[in-house]
Amino acid sequence: MRGFLYVISALAVVALAFWAYQQNYATQQALRDVRGLQNEIATQRSHLAVLRAEWAYLNRPDRLRDLAEINFDRLGLLPLMPEQFGLVDQVAYPPEPLLPITNPVETRAGPTTDDEEVQLP
Repeated sequence: MRGFLYVISALAVVALAFWAYQQNYATQQALRDVRGLQNEIATQRSHLAVLRAEWAYLNRPDRLRDLAEINFDRLGLLPLMPEQFGLVDQVAYPPEPLLPITNPVETRAGPTTDDEEVQLP
């Protein structure tokens, strides 16, 4: 009986070692994947920074003003001036919508003839 327990224990140790070996390689693969994703994110962020810099360069006010003047005949664009902007007080906002009537009350002006009686609820 003792030999059987030794064999079962040895098999359990081998099985656990095999499981730990697999987990070790799975963890290393996951770490490699994470490193690759982090490198890709860093590359994309640097690419995004370049795109933002190009966008800022292309949207310089003096460049846009020059383009508007050059293409005035075709586009009819006028350069932006501070006088063209208004104040917030000058903005016409839409009126607020009326609340729905949920409990209507029926009213009457009074009896139209002497025969009608006013009934109170």
